[in-house]
Amino acid sequence: MADGRWRKVTEDHWRAAQLIWDYHHMRHEPRPCDAAIALGCNDLGVSTYAAHLYETGLFPTLVFTGGNSPATSEIFPRGEAVHFREHALTLGVPDQAMLLETGAANTGQNIAYARDVLTAAGVRPRSALLITMPYMERRAFATCRKQWPDVHVVCASDPLSFDAYLKVMGDEEAVIDMMVGDLQRVIEYPALGFAISQDVPEDVHAAYESLLHAGFTSRLIAS
Repeated sequence: MADGRWRKVTEDHWRAAQLIWDYHHMRHEPRPCDAAIALGCNDLGVSTYAAHLYETGLFPTLVFTGGNSPATSEIFPRGEAVHFREHALTLGVPDQAMLLETGAANTGQNIAYARDVLTAAGVRPRSALLITMPYMERRAFATCRKQWPDVHVVCASDPLSFDAYLKVMGDEEAVIDMMVGDLQRVIEYPALGFAISQDVPEDVHAAYESLLHAGFTSRLIAS
């Protein structure tokens, strides 16, 4: 069952995925921050939501970070951050409000390289708004807290329901694979020094194990 293209998503899979979806959300209330960092991915909605938050006046500076990955090289051939910035420009975010980081290939690099770009621009934030895909909030938070402990971290993502997000992305198997992979990283990365440790409730861990058993494993890291 390694190939999600012929794996059927059952009601049990859906219920387990919903638990994990809910857990990945930090449920932070968006608040004014010194800078925002929008993490590159395969979801252009991150850029759309970042533009929306900029319009509300929550931050003066917005960093788009991300190069390419196997999941994004075809849809964003010039790099995630480049395409995200171009999209934000069309939505009215002024060029002078944006900074670009095009080398990051993982979440740790997103945070570290974005911090470097901000520093080079003379921006030393005491608070940062991380804008991510909905199911990436918790991992981004844990990574940032580990790498940048003196900065107050607030997470934000487009407030879509799980069902609505699956419809937007159009590939429920791939989304569930990604969510399972992100939860594995939440669980395992603290021991590797990549993130702070976070409690995983028993029902969420059981949902994770059930989806592993069902074959939603394409985004796992070797452990």
